[in-house]
Amino acid sequence: MKLNVTAWLVLLLGSTVLYADDSPFEEPVRLKAGDDWISVESPGYACPTMADVDGDGKADLVVGQFRSGNMQFFKNAADDGESPRFETGDWLAADDGRLEVPGVW
Repeated sequence: MKLNVTAWLVLLLGSTVLYADDSPFEEPVRLKAGDDWISVESPGYACPTMADVDGDGKADLVVGQFRSGNMQFFKNAADDGESPRFETGDWLAADDGRLEVPGVW
């Protein structure tokens, strides 16, 4: 059983509430894009998320890189009903260059 910590802002008491969540952990899975493993830049902190970025009805993968603040887009090329299959990643960019979210370094 894993323990989740949820902070509740209570105007008078300001307490923290702990509750049990008995949902099972799943084994990690490495993902490929094309023929290569998806990797992140050092030190390895990344923020992956799934969303239909290109509007085709399938969840694509976007991975935010911690150090540089760049975001990499992996298009889901799977057919309907298949497990996700990602194409080689491209850095998200605008007309004036690669998109960057400022980091903390």
